[in-house]
Amino acid sequence: MKKVFVKSYGCQMNVYDAERMADMLASEGYSETKAMEEADLVILNTCHIREKAAEKVYSELGRVRELKQERQAHGRETKVVVAGCVAQAEGKEILRRAPAVDVVVGPQNYHNLPALLKKSRTDRVVDTEFPIEDKFDHLPAPTKAKTQSRGVSAFLTIQEGCDKFCTFCVVPYTRGAEVSRPVAKILDEALRLADAGVRELTLIGQNVNAYHGEGPDGSVWSLGRLLHRLADVPGIVRLRYTTSHPRDMDDELIAAHRDLPAVMPYLHLPVQSGSDRILDVMNRKHTGDEYRRLIERIRHVQPNLALSSDFIVGFPGETDAEFEETMRLVADVGFSSSFSFKYSPRPGTPAAEIEAQVSEAVKAERLARLQNLLEMQRQAFNHGTVGQSLDVLLEKPGRHPGQMAGKSPYLQPVQFQSDRHAVGEIVTVRITQAGSNSLFGEWVGPGSQAAA
Repeated sequence: MKKVFVKSYGCQMNVYDAERMADMLASEGYSETKAMEEADLVILNTCHIREKAAEKVYSELGRVRELKQERQAHGRETKVVVAGCVAQAEGKEILRRAPAVDVVVGPQNYHNLPALLKKSRTDRVVDTEFPIEDKFDHLPAPTKAKTQSRGVSAFLTIQEGCDKFCTFCVVPYTRGAEVSRPVAKILDEALRLADAGVRELTLIGQNVNAYHGEGPDGSVWSLGRLLHRLADVPGIVRLRYTTSHPRDMDDELIAAHRDLPAVMPYLHLPVQSGSDRILDVMNRKHTGDEYRRLIERIRHVQPNLALSSDFIVGFPGETDAEFEETMRLVADVGFSSSFSFKYSPRPGTPAAEIEAQVSEAVKAERLARLQNLLEMQRQAFNHGTVGQSLDVLLEKPGRHPGQMAGKSPYLQPVQFQSDRHAVGEIVTVRITQAGSNSLFGEWVGPGSQAAA
């Protein structure tokens, strides 16, 4: 049997896409391998969000070229595919700069991989057109055994693309316009995952709370309504969704945090900046105070909410005073975890054309200050759970004999001593200690959702 190695960069969407590519190629006679040197097919599933993303891919392709040449010297053929958002953005340029690459395929076209690989026997190929057909209609479902091997938590794509056009972001250009999958197809996938033992679903999309899929009756469903339906799927006890935009947190979705025990009290809601002027230049279409009021509304219905966010420091033209507004927002809101980055120009985006770029030294100083504050908040949140009893979804044995490990409702890793529990169970653990990244505790009893 031929072997395929898939290296995935970036967001949860790419993790999901990588799994679906592997599932599709299984029907073409490929088994997955974790060792690139064993692979007859190497796929780099790329992300274009961060700084120098394309250059990092070209650097990786240099190593892949050497591997391909070494295998060829021993009479073994290796096909090389660049997929994902860098593929979409760079297209034919990848073929020009990286002779080892056989196929370049965008994130909306990877269902065409079998045909593209056949075509590549005679010619190197690029497929980055935005297709009319739904790629999900062409993707085979993984086997039950394969799903079980991936664990009790799973990603489920419900939406792709973005219509927001934030001035720093390439997603609308690499993933296309917002498209939502029909409810029936999402439900079919959820039922299949649950049948294979999945207990927790994370619904994913570039702008997931802009979901507007067709319901079984032909009406348009919101994310809130979809969550209500998925909460009824037997076996599914936890629901999450990411990544969201503040402008798409509607009343129905906020109410789901109050009404559905399956919806975890954890929300990733990027704000990016605390400065109204910077938010305006970013084309975010919300202010810092609007974000604050939105969080107050959600916390009113779900007092236990833990919040995470994304921040960009050093956006073009950002002054010291405007950065301080971001620091004030962080102090006002309070976050259990966050992702923060120095601004980096993405070619083709409006922000990259702004002349007033902030120096690297200033960006680095601001990022260090912000990350210090965010880390203090993260540690305070984790230590605040000591003494609490939390439901934990068991995902695997712990690092040491007799340990079990799982996740709290707030995505914190939790470990405790146990020789009586199995993966997939939900148990109540009293937290006795908070480490730098994990919580430790002792078993108390069955979790509140254990019988679900």
